[in-house]
Amino acid sequence: MLFCALMLVAVTVVALAIGVEPTNIQGEGIFFTLQGAFIETGPVSAAINVLCLLATGGILLALNKVFTFVRSMTHLFVSAFFLLQLAHPSGLVSLNAGTLLGLMGAVTLMPLFASFQDSHAQRSIFLIFALVATGVMFHYGFLMLIPVYLLGFANMRVLDFKGMLAMLIGLVTPFWIVMGLGITSPSDAHLPQWALMERPQLTIQFGMALATSAIGIALMVMNLLTVVNYRMQPRVYNISLMIMLVMVIITLCLDYHDLAVFLPLLNLMVAVQMAQAYTLGASFRFRNLFVLLLMVVCLAVAAFSILP
Repeated sequence: MLFCALMLVAVTVVALAIGVEPTNIQGEGIFFTLQGAFIETGPVSAAINVLCLLATGGILLALNKVFTFVRSMTHLFVSAFFLLQLAHPSGLVSLNAGTLLGLMGAVTLMPLFASFQDSHAQRSIFLIFALVATGVMFHYGFLMLIPVYLLGFANMRVLDFKGMLAMLIGLVTPFWIVMGLGITSPSDAHLPQWALMERPQLTIQFGMALATSAIGIALMVMNLLTVVNYRMQPRVYNISLMIMLVMVIITLCLDYHDLAVFLPLLNLMVAVQMAQAYTLGASFRFRNLFVLLLMVVCLAVAAFSILP
């Protein structure tokens, strides 16, 4: 895991030195727009971005130690996440919405899992949906988290009348605040611009996203056969993660022009399925070759993306 983290940092440094252009995020939110990087491309922006990616992996590792959704203790999902991320150098050189979406996905899993059969889960529901609504104000890609957590809390057996009320209040509160402070007004709202009928740009990153999605779905189906036999608590945790994986793939298909926004969260969820399959297949003789192959492929894609 530490070696993969160092490789992530090294690829970022090389991409900065060569002058790789940052991810161009074409989408916008209800009131605000996130075009390209939040901070101008440079060492500071890249450092913040990499720290967010490292924090995302660290949060998921801590989450697994508390809730044990991957039954055997392993750091593989963090390593796989770092490897999949370094295959996308343009998403490393500046802070961007994709990194923040992945970070939010990891952070909000903690209150989601902690709400399992909790009669006082309304606070967690409010918090998560307020964060999601704040993200939607800046980029419509955060919309995908609404059905994820709606199904997630239903899966946790806490989405009763009070839970639905907390969800609605959480979704409304950020808009209430920004409009109440006069920062924006309803007339400034704009609808998403999704060019669904246009042909996607066939790049190596698009191909990598397709391959990652296919691998994630295949591993999820394979893991599901075992996960359904878990006791209730780890079972609902894993099903919630599978829901997030399916939803991010569906959103990726609907909004493929903003591919880079969904890649970190996609990589994170696929990495979890990889770790689950790796631990469940402990008797498989050549399972370590898969990890080495993943490392080689991701480094090759990163080199192909960086070099002229």
